[in-house]
Amino acid sequence: MFYLDTSVLVAALTNEEATERVLGWLGSRAAGELAISGWVVAELSSALALKVRTGALTLEQRAEVLTAWRRLLDESLIVVPVGAVYFEAASRFIDQHELGLRAGDGLHLAIASERGLTVATLDARVGAAGPKLGVATVML
Repeated sequence: MFYLDTSVLVAALTNEEATERVLGWLGSRAAGELAISGWVVAELSSALALKVRTGALTLEQRAEVLTAWRRLLDESLIVVPVGAVYFEAASRFIDQHELGLRAGDGLHLAIASERGLTVATLDARVGAAGPKLGVATVML
């Protein structure tokens, strides 16, 4: 089972360099094989808001992306609840300063670690840090 970090979903839902590759990978996954957390939901909203502020998306395009996002969320994704144990694990990962993890990166990796999931990502930092922390990753 795979845990999708936010970078994968942003690429799947908007026009980015990796969009075609990500859509192909997602399309080859079986129902019930993809998980996210509530943190991904918040990060996705942040990423879309940034795209609107920078002019990469219009408000109309954002509305279309949100419609597609809700459909994907309802039909294809398992949402993992995020409890205190995940934040504690994220802190331990982030404390390894040489990895350069941000808070969200550490949380994604901690959730995957605690649940025995493989992180699917486009983020090179997450992809490199995961194996060093004992977390399986796949770079898309």
